[in-house]
Amino acid sequence: MSAPVDLRLGDLAERQSTVGMVRARTPLRISFAGGGTDVSPFPETEGGAVLSATIDRYVLGSLAVHTGSHLRIESRDYGVSVQIVPNEGFTLDGNLDLVKAALRRGWREGPNGYGIILSTSAPPGSGLGASSAMVVTVVAMLNEYYGMPMGEYEIAHLASVIEREDMQIAGGLQDYYAATFGGFNYIEFGQQVVVNPLRVRDYIVGELEMNLVLCFTGGTRRSDHIISDQTDRYTRSESDAIAGLREQKELALAMKAALLKGRLDDFGWLLGQAWQAKKKMSPRITTPLIDEIYEVARKNGAAGGKVTGAGGGGFMLLYVDFESRPRVAEALERLGVTATGFSFAPLGVRAWKR
Repeated sequence: MSAPVDLRLGDLAERQSTVGMVRARTPLRISFAGGGTDVSPFPETEGGAVLSATIDRYVLGSLAVHTGSHLRIESRDYGVSVQIVPNEGFTLDGNLDLVKAALRRGWREGPNGYGIILSTSAPPGSGLGASSAMVVTVVAMLNEYYGMPMGEYEIAHLASVIEREDMQIAGGLQDYYAATFGGFNYIEFGQQVVVNPLRVRDYIVGELEMNLVLCFTGGTRRSDHIISDQTDRYTRSESDAIAGLREQKELALAMKAALLKGRLDDFGWLLGQAWQAKKKMSPRITTPLIDEIYEVARKNGAAGGKVTGAGGGGFMLLYVDFESRPRVAEALERLGVTATGFSFAPLGVRAWKR
């Protein structure tokens, strides 16, 4: 269960570590079903549930101490760097603000400054939880650097507070817990968050890796706009939005059972049902291109599929029997979309001193 955490991360440290460098690696995730049920106010009123797993796409972070007192942030994805004088404040001006917000909570005065470099396998807005994983990466590095006693629930909770409350970016909670804990998880959301790690048999993991593919739909999107629309529809008691969310929750439970029992044909079909339920939550979730990708994949042998995040773009996850993968890949190539395989990552965020 999620535990209370002192949100003044830096104030908890008795001493600053003398380490010269901290590294961190955080996996991205794919969500099979339940996305949206982790977005307030649904979990508080009805309880949410998400089935997800982490994959071999990562946020990489490095924190290196230097002799000056300033802080430096570099994003290799955007080719942007900023320098901060902490005593002058952490100004949020649109340049790497999520990292600044994490440092605003985590920095504490000491004899040295440090630089942080971040690199991500997928861009923010791709539907793989990249921005949330990046915040988890920074929190984990600060946790290691300052010698903090924070556990997985505390790291995930603090990362969620930074993005959802401090930055006021609309969204759910699943990404922080998936990235922090890693592996296959059935995560429940209500007054508290409970992460239920799943012991999925090796042969089932192997079959999934042979039969699941990711395809990039050609553009990223601002998920907070879609999520805000979904939330507004739920609070207005629109029947489709309510039905879609409730179906997502039921499908997460059904897919968990199919996964653990190795009923992978059912799992693939349920993935498609999760997509149909998801589209009820907001008309902004799909686009003509996404609909075309899905229909072409289905006609060529895919059992089911869905977008991996809030929708509107990013990656689509497809369940395609291994024998049908070449045919589906060729059909998608004609649309200008590349289908790629991946492996699952059993471990969540890891930070270590170097």
